[in-house]
Amino acid sequence: MTGMFLLILILLPLLSAIIAPLLKPKAATYLTSLFFLLPFFGIIYSVLTNYTPVIHLMTFSAPIGEIYLNFDFIAHALGLTICIVSAMIAMFALPYMQHRFEEMELDVEKEFRTYIFLYDLYAASMLWLVYSGNLILLYVFLEIALITAFLLIYFYGYGNRQWVGQLYLIWSLVAGVLTLAGILIIGVNHDTLALNALMLPGVTVSTVAWAFIFIGMVIELPVLGPHVWLPWAHAEAPTPLSALLSPLTVGLAGYVLLRVALIDYSFIVTYRMPILAYALFSSIYAGFSVFRQTDFKRLLAYSTVSQMGYVLVALCLGPFGLIGLVIQYMSHAFGKSILFSSAGGVIAVHHGLRDLRKMGGLHDSIPTISNAAVMGFLNLGGMLTIGMLGEFFILRGVVETFGISTKALPVLLAVIFMFILSVWYGFYTIKRVFYGKPKSTERLEISSYLYVPLYIIGIVSILLLFPPLSSALIPGLKAVILGGLIP
Repeated sequence: MTGMFLLILILLPLLSAIIAPLLKPKAATYLTSLFFLLPFFGIIYSVLTNYTPVIHLMTFSAPIGEIYLNFDFIAHALGLTICIVSAMIAMFALPYMQHRFEEMELDVEKEFRTYIFLYDLYAASMLWLVYSGNLILLYVFLEIALITAFLLIYFYGYGNRQWVGQLYLIWSLVAGVLTLAGILIIGVNHDTLALNALMLPGVTVSTVAWAFIFIGMVIELPVLGPHVWLPWAHAEAPTPLSALLSPLTVGLAGYVLLRVALIDYSFIVTYRMPILAYALFSSIYAGFSVFRQTDFKRLLAYSTVSQMGYVLVALCLGPFGLIGLVIQYMSHAFGKSILFSSAGGVIAVHHGLRDLRKMGGLHDSIPTISNAAVMGFLNLGGMLTIGMLGEFFILRGVVETFGISTKALPVLLAVIFMFILSVWYGFYTIKRVFYGKPKSTERLEISSYLYVPLYIIGIVSILLLFPPLSSALIPGLKAVILGGLIP
């Protein structure tokens, strides 16, 4: 494989955004899935063969610098995650969005063209974001993702979708402006925004630039406080968007923080304890908030706030924590895409059912969706999936950062409890939604599109736990992260 071939592969999703709207819904869906699966397999091959090229695109004058694509292991890990989730959720969305258009009394074929264009552009922008080797290019694709997500909520969401879309857009724009301010300060200080130049020994990021980027990305994650937009956006978005927005887009804020941390980690070292305390409190508080929800999708949204606390915790824990951050992104993406799609399956086959107080025993009527949801929560709980590796590296990061002492014990116990809480609310939700006394024992006929793609995502999350994928991915991540933190 050559670098040019990889470039062609990641161009395919952008090409899909142009071609798919010209096709019938089923053909458009299959084209979209194919054009995300091809780069997925290309990335897997690159991981297994340790292929990490750099592809130069163009060069601008200071302070922008070189525009290039960076195919390192961090980008590969996120890229393969984005590709497989986007491909499978596109398949899930075929019957779901047709049902949604009929529910809204819209012309199915006409609206599907608009939907698939926005979906493809949204997913492709996330893929290009993680491979961007220049901070300004990264920011451009971040904004494209935010705008397309807003339009999907505005056009096809539930409830007061226009208001929810505007709420999401305003918070996202605030986060984007703060992040852009930090990026521009870096560019002015160093006459470049190219990552390869910024990661040279001796390059520092000013406290002001770091603060702007950090606050912007904390809003985008989000964690407790700035999280107010997230339960509305994730609950009222059309479910295929929820299945990408929660696991993929918000997690990319952690990716941006990781890239800046690899340039200069001193800000995190200086403010490690307040950030860590905030992240742990946010994760645990949001985890307990899950138990109070009565809407299935809002429940999953609060779970996202809790899981994003994992990302912020991992950011504070040195090299091993940063490896855990990448793996946590992957695990959360797999798990939450399955879970939001499971919620969507319940909505589709049970005529809009979202109220947990009216659920219970749904396993008897939709066992395939119930079993998929179990796989989703296994990812969030770090059991029998790649999430196990993420939790291991976060715990090792605690030990490496604080040592083994009585002073480190509160942090270690808090992190362990954070992990336990995810398992706790996961099994609580499974029991409340799918088990207990069934309201009906009738087995419902459901489209295979609503569950087969979810099993494929689940299988990928399991395969990544074992060699040869894990034994190729982990050393590659370690080399990139140690190379950034230790010049």
